[in-house]
Amino acid sequence: MEFDHAGIATRDATATAERFGALLDAPVVHEERFEDMSLAFLSVGDGYLELLEPAADGTIASYLDRHGPGIHHLAFATDDIASALSRARAHDVRLIDETPRPGAWGHTVAFLHPESTGGVLVEFVEH
Repeated sequence: MEFDHAGIATRDATATAERFGALLDAPVVHEERFEDMSLAFLSVGDGYLELLEPAADGTIASYLDRHGPGIHHLAFATDDIASALSRARAHDVRLIDETPRPGAWGHTVAFLHPESTGGVLVEFVEH
């Protein structure tokens, strides 16, 4: 597996993108909207920063209410998400997604519960 991206929850993705874009010379390379959130991906080296802004009540809005803005998750790319989930199960890692689901950019994703990963929400991404 390789590092894919860090997800950052923010109330204002445009301002956050401008700040990180200026600091890191990181252009926005992809934007997408889901039912309850808007996403912006900034290219940084071999990975991305994914900015998650709530578009309605939902997961990111709830996260921001509880924790405020900041790092939401770390994502790792895999060529075989089913095997990655099997490995996680074999190591007694609690899964949020028992089966992979559609994610940004048309990729397949699955999340691991932070209770099993040292307090870090982990995402597997299959491109």
